[in-house]
Amino acid sequence: MTRTTTLLSAAVALAIVAGTAETALAQGMCEQLWVERNSIFKARGYCFKTSRAISYFGNAGCVYDVEAMVPLSPGERARVNQIRAMERQYGCR
Repeated sequence: MTRTTTLLSAAVALAIVAGTAETALAQGMCEQLWVERNSIFKARGYCFKTSRAISYFGNAGCVYDVEAMVPLSPGERARVNQIRAMERQYGCR
């Protein structure tokens, strides 16, 4: 193996590790954003539909089946929109 090949292999390995760390960071951010966004809806009585959200938040006391009907304050609505934009930026699912 030549020195150039060794350096190239090291660079590729470093890029893979950096990419893995970046992916983990994004996934952690996605989780935090998801919890914050859905906590707002939970507090206002939204009835969750996904098994993930129902498992995390439950549906006890829920009132609204349609997300658009949940009575959010202008500040809450703005924060939800901001969170959704960040989720798109991070490629959250």
